[in-house]
This record gives sequence, structure tokens and C-alpha cells, in this order.
Amino acid sequence: MGYRLDLPYGNGKLTINFPAKNLVKVLSPSAVKEIPPANEEIQRALENPIGCQFLSKIVSHTSRVVILCDDNTRLTPADLIIPAILRELAAGGVRKENIKILMALGTHRPMTTEELKHKLGTGVVSEVEVINHDFRNPAALHDFGLTENGTPVKINRLVLEADIIIGIGSIVPHHIPGYSGGAKIVQPGICGEETTAATHLLSVRTRRNMLGIMENKVREEMEAIADKAGVKYVFNTVLDPQGRVVKAFFGDIRQAFRAGVETSRRVYGIPAQGRTPIVLASSYPCDLEFWQAHKTLYPCDMLVEVGGSIIIVTPCPEGVAVTHPELLEFAGQSPEDIDAQIEEGIIKDKVAGALALAWAKVRQHAEVCLVSHGIGPEMATKLGFKHAATVEEALDRAWARLGKEAGVTVLTHGADTLPLLPEDDNLQ
Repeated sequence: MGYRLDLPYGNGKLTINFPAKNLVKVLSPSAVKEIPPANEEIQRALENPIGCQFLSKIVSHTSRVVILCDDNTRLTPADLIIPAILRELAAGGVRKENIKILMALGTHRPMTTEELKHKLGTGVVSEVEVINHDFRNPAALHDFGLTENGTPVKINRLVLEADIIIGIGSIVPHHIPGYSGGAKIVQPGICGEETTAATHLLSVRTRRNMLGIMENKVREEMEAIADKAGVKYVFNTVLDPQGRVVKAFFGDIRQAFRAGVETSRRVYGIPAQGRTPIVLASSYPCDLEFWQAHKTLYPCDMLVEVGGSIIIVTPCPEGVAVTHPELLEFAGQSPEDIDAQIEEGIIKDKVAGALALAWAKVRQHAEVCLVSHGIGPEMATKLGFKHAATVEEALDRAWARLGKEAGVTVLTHGADTLPLLPEDDNLQ
């Protein structure tokens, strides 16, 4: 008896068929029964600030405001959030010429004009100055010294011009700081690569991944960095798998974020019975390049048995990483060799080195196979992964290696899934 399953794949889907006897579980983010109208929920959040005053009371007619916004690799509905924030700022007397939007790209490529219009809305782009963060431009960065933990803090110097800074993003489980959202809009959002490399390396050297752990060393560093930048406020959303706003949170960068994590865990945390020999996952919605799609590895890593097979289904139309092409030179090596080369300065791009180190640690645990139109066999080999033309081919190879009875767990939204395993009850 066969089992038919549709997996998200970019803007479409892949339909696969495999023996029903091998299917252990299909894991998807929880369906949310009642979704409020997005504009109403956004306004409700602004009218119920967490840990601070109303936004219109925080500002004045002399205030200079910088809004930090996540980019097109995230589903955050900035085209709805920013107009609502602009209305609140106007109610407080802020003039539009005193407002700037800084796209918190982290180490991603710059957004095009059309992408900015789609993300922010044509009206916002025509009325407010919008700037792409450039993480490799020293002239765009200010050196804030070191955190107590010794992390070098270099942040976009636009924060020096602002009286009020507001970060906009969404809260989903994330392998580096536990969850996205909160201070993550600052680090890595608007930091230089030296700062980002330090926090990423702190994460991957501390634990194979931090997925779903709210309080951790990396979060502490991110919040210390945000403090140096003077970022006190965030507007965070929790979205369902379709990108609809489940709940919104505005307020203090620490308090509003932590309030949102509770909702995010309910949406993305999925009880799992245990590990299986094979885990098959779509990277949706992180499909643009493997720099985003790699987030799928970590929930799979939590669910696969030692020595098992992880199959990642991802389109990656922009390949591996537009801004980190040198990854292909070292990503396929052992974690020990990668880490040593980072320390010796042989690997210059330490942000890329940190992620390559994370991928290598997953490969130590299980074999990884990519099914991707954007990443071919040669490129996959350089990353240390296998490649298959179809999901069926990848599954057949896994069954040939692990036995035809090997069970499969399927993740339909792998990049945004937090498996809740019985032995992981302490991951709060």
C-alpha cells in the first residue's frame, strides 16, 4: 500500500509516493484555528505595549527614528507593520524626514528595489529612506568595543543618529540563539561579520544546536550587543506556516520577545515519539539559498537515529550562499579540520566557517542527501552531502543502506519545526 504526500517546494509542491508501512509520522507546525485579522492584531499589539509606554508617548517632534526590518528571507509582514508604526510615530509628532528604515540583512545580499517594494510596500519605499545594511563595509560600521564576554561589537553606524530604534521581525525556533526575534534583529541583523562570526562560533562550539532553548549564552550576547547599540524596542510577530499573523508583540526588547516565545513554541513545537532511521524534510519557507535552507538540518538532526539518513528537499534557486561563495572550498571537511582552520586564520570568512562547522557536526551524526534543482551533484559533494535527482531516488538509497523496513519521519516545514522529543523536556 502506498502513501501519497505533497511537500512544499518553493512556490509549488513535490508529490511523492512511498510505502505506507515505512511512514512513522508527518510533522507540521500546529494548525491555528482562529487567526485574527492581521491589521487588527498589529494594532492591538501597539495598543498593549509590553514593558514600555505607548510608542506615541515615547517619541516627540524632535525624535530621530531608525526602524530595523528583517529581509525577504523572512515572512514577517512588514508591509502591514511599518505603516502602523509610522502612524503611531506621526501621532507622537515625528516627521517622516526624521525616519529611516535599515534593512537588517545580516550577512545576506542587498535587496533589490522591487524586493523592497514587495517587503515594505510601495508607499513606504517612496516616503521613507530605506537603506540596505552592508556587513562588509567598514565605513558603515561603528566600533562599540567588546562585550563582557569578549565579543567585538561592530554595528551599523546609523544607530548613532537615532533617538529611538525599533526592530521588526518574527519569532521562530532557530539553531543559533534558540529562537529568532528580539535582539537577533541587531545581531546579526545590522552587525559586521566579525561580530556575527563570534556569536555563531559561540553557538556551534557550545552545543550542536540551540534550537528551542530560549535562555542561552548566545541570546545573552545578542542582548548585550543590542544594549550597546541602544536598541530598546521590538515589534515581533508569530506567524503560522502560511505566513499569517497568529499574534503580535510590541515593547521592551527582552520582555516582548520572551512573551512571544511562548506562542512560537505552541505553533512550531511538535511532539515527536522518538528518532527514526530516515528523516525527510522540505526546507520551506527557507528556500532561496542553502544559507537559509540549512536551518532544516537541525530539527532533522534531533529526529534522526545515529548513522541514519537526512533527506533535504530544497529548491535553492540562488545556490549555496550568494555572499559566502568560499564555503565550497572547505564546507565538506571534518569539523575538527574546519575549526582548526578558523583558529589559524586559514578560513577568512568566519561566519561561513561557523555554519560549515555546524553542517559538519550534523554529518558526523547522519548522512545528508539534497534533492535540489539549485544545487547539483558536484556542489552537494563539495558541501559534504549526497545528491539525488528525486525524493524517491533518495529514499531508495537510504533503504538500500539502512534496510527496506527503515522508518521515515517527514517534516513538511523543516526550517521552522521544533521537535519535542520525550528526552528533550528540559528545552524550555
